[in-house]
Amino acid sequence: MGKIIVTGASGAFGHSAAQLLLEKCAADDLVFLTRTPGKLKHFSEAGAHVRAADFDDPASLPAAMEGGERMLLISTARVGTRVGQHRNAVEAAVAAGVNHIVYTSLIAADAPDNPAIVKLDHRATEEIIEASGAAWTHLRDSQYSEAIATAMVIPALMSGHKPDNCADGKVAFVSRDDCVASAVGVLTQDGHANTAYTLTGPELISIPEALAMASEIAGKPIEVEHVDDEAMFAYFDSLGVPRHASDIVPDGPIPWSSDDMVTFGQSIREGFFDLATDHVEKLTGKPPRSLREVMLRHCESWPK
Repeated sequence: MGKIIVTGASGAFGHSAAQLLLEKCAADDLVFLTRTPGKLKHFSEAGAHVRAADFDDPASLPAAMEGGERMLLISTARVGTRVGQHRNAVEAAVAAGVNHIVYTSLIAADAPDNPAIVKLDHRATEEIIEASGAAWTHLRDSQYSEAIATAMVIPALMSGHKPDNCADGKVAFVSRDDCVASAVGVLTQDGHANTAYTLTGPELISIPEALAMASEIAGKPIEVEHVDDEAMFAYFDSLGVPRHASDIVPDGPIPWSSDDMVTFGQSIREGFFDLATDHVEKLTGKPPRSLREVMLRHCESWPK
């Protein structure tokens, strides 16, 4: 049997997937790709193959992909310009003999009228994979619970105030750990070819309800201010967030753009996240964690 490849194995998702795969598979059957192999010395010492790979440098990819049979393609961080990176990875993998590509996508990526601009990258990548000749599995993640429990809750607790354009749109927030476990399930089981799974948590909750939960756990008030999209842009402008992906400074302090965040909120408001599935349990054998569980795991890092 060929090897399992994990791309972006230095990142948070890839590193967690690599650790879980080492618990389930022979180390010699695992290939972990990264632009910074020195960061993954502990994996090579455990017997896994750590290989240098840069999706912006197609010449680096044939050797990186050699011997692979299944690949977890983790979407890169460069919103707006990552489709070319993903295409390079898919083409090199298929040329090297990889016959199943598992991709970390987004809930409702295939909904034509979903306004979230981030879905454009994801759907374009899904289509590249579907046309590649390899079998595919799309893992369409809902919003990460960890993003709520840290990036959203911490500033809201610090200021006591959170402008929000999601209105009462519902989301079944999903733990990134459950998404990692689902990906590993697909990579190590048969029967998932040419299937899209929507990965969600167990319950549908609005952003105001999520912040009320955080407020209750922390014992500190958070006032949610319902605003329209223009006011949301103005709020991000006040924080110095670039408006468009093309304005992001490489390796700068803010790696995301406000048009990404505002259209994401619009997508929630318009109901594109309003879905809870049993796919995490189907792929992992365990029920997904609730948002409250994830918050309780992170609340020690919240401002006191």
